[in-house]
Amino acid sequence: MTPPVALLRADALVKQYTSGADTLTVLNGVTGAFAARSIVTIAGASGAGKSTLLHILAGLDRPSRGSVFFDSQDLYSMPDAARARVRNAAFGFVFQFYHLMPEMTALENVLLPSMVARQVSRAAREHARGLLDAVGLAARAAHYPNQLSGGEQQRVAIARALMNQPRIVFADEPTGNLDKANSTAVFRVLLDVQQQWDFALILVTHDPDLAACGHVRWRLADGTLQPAAAVDAVIHAHPELS
Repeated sequence: MTPPVALLRADALVKQYTSGADTLTVLNGVTGAFAARSIVTIAGASGAGKSTLLHILAGLDRPSRGSVFFDSQDLYSMPDAARARVRNAAFGFVFQFYHLMPEMTALENVLLPSMVARQVSRAAREHARGLLDAVGLAARAAHYPNQLSGGEQQRVAIARALMNQPRIVFADEPTGNLDKANSTAVFRVLLDVQQQWDFALILVTHDPDLAACGHVRWRLADGTLQPAAAVDAVIHAHPELS
């Protein structure tokens, strides 16, 4: 069988921070390929550099050395404005702390990527309403973030990530700020919409149960990506998601 062509590829990524005479190396030659329509999980201890890696893969934070290729385009050889257009058009983002705009309703928060692209229309609004319905929040469209629970806010963030029909969704500890029940519910929603819209999902987590749900599972340790240890089937590792 021919291996799938990589949608996203990291080549020898290095990320260092310098303070005076001291240099901290967070990533030390990370290389990996990410296929379209796959679920890829990256696990690792707190402070291992998972969020740093995700931000570099997503075009949000420039590496010290190395390259990231999306659809064969070198993200960091692009001008900043061109890279921002790629992020808006092709990437979606789900963060641990939601990052919803407090002065906007749930519907308006979902519409934000279209606002950035200056493509707000009646069709866009209907699409946003459909996304809220897909994550179980159709009745909460007019509510503000402070009127929503943490789990509901994260579901709004998932809907927002899908607004521009991205090819990749990057999720940074998407359940890390939630209790177990809400964590399970939110991750179930994320898996459901991934199957429905068929985007690649790249998720970083320190939760071994969530990490076990990836089609491809990596572990970030000592600044490099390593294949995760073999795990039981998802049904055994995380039966409530079956």
